[in-house]
Amino acid sequence: MDVVSIGETMVLFTPREQGQMRYSRSYTSRIAGAETNTLIGLAKLGHRTGWISQVGQDEFGAQIMAAVRGEGVDTSQTAVHPSAPTGVFYKERLQEVSVRVYYYRQGSAASLLVPESIDENYIARAKYLYLTGITPALSPNCREAVFHAIGLARKHGVQVVFDPNLRRKLWSDEEAREVLTRLCGMADLVLAGISEGTFLFGDGEGNEDGDGKKSSGSYLAERFLQLGCKAAILKLGAEGAYYATGMEQKLVPGFKVDHVADPVGAGDGFAAGVLSGLLDGLPLEEAVRRGCAIGAAVVTVNGDIEGLPDRELLAAFMSGRGEDVAR
Repeated sequence: MDVVSIGETMVLFTPREQGQMRYSRSYTSRIAGAETNTLIGLAKLGHRTGWISQVGQDEFGAQIMAAVRGEGVDTSQTAVHPSAPTGVFYKERLQEVSVRVYYYRQGSAASLLVPESIDENYIARAKYLYLTGITPALSPNCREAVFHAIGLARKHGVQVVFDPNLRRKLWSDEEAREVLTRLCGMADLVLAGISEGTFLFGDGEGNEDGDGKKSSGSYLAERFLQLGCKAAILKLGAEGAYYATGMEQKLVPGFKVDHVADPVGAGDGFAAGVLSGLLDGLPLEEAVRRGCAIGAAVVTVNGDIEGLPDRELLAAFMSGRGEDVAR
């Protein structure tokens, strides 16, 4: 595998109508999970990806397995749990770009992952292990599995890429800060948003919740580097991303889009772009630029994976030569 990842994928239900979900009577369903979003994005670009997880022995689990396999991701390390259910969640679209998410994942099959669920050889044969802060928030045993996977990656010289992907609904702020800080320090590359950086470190102006003055990418990148990672990338939304290593730092501008259909999933697309660039041997600046492009492309389409481009679409998007009608 080029990239393997560990995490939960669920079935997402979205009301057809905007507004409070209590008034909704019809829903669409699709699969969604931060880790598989990124793996699918990489698979669409021709990279070999693998997913370590569990789903329930139910129709939702069958839907997820068929969809992830159908997108070209290896699911040989995804088990079917005989009794625990597959998680589901709901996305409430209040306005055009205002979204609230409700999880129903406690006791799910994926939350029962343990260190023994991970095949050492599967990790050893990968180039990158991609992790997010969602998996360790699911349960104490999932947390142990994540730290175990990092230990295996370190043992076999596999690069670790970590996105804090903060989910405050899943655990306490105190616990999240402690665990996410440790994980950032164990990663080779950290991909974080400004809000996640301010949650962990403040913004350099005395603010710890991201509610004050917007944090600078340079301040937060330096804080991540101080933890021990080799490189840090701060996602700045429409403005692009700021990256820093011990040797260089730079702001990479974002890609302008005319209309945001759905902001959810942009960070997962960004991760796919960065990892794809690194796998292709691009300099970090160009890998970040690719990440910015895919993140921008994703927000133009409703859904987490529907806007992920293949090589041809990515090249057209980055060059600005997209056509209204292709005949």
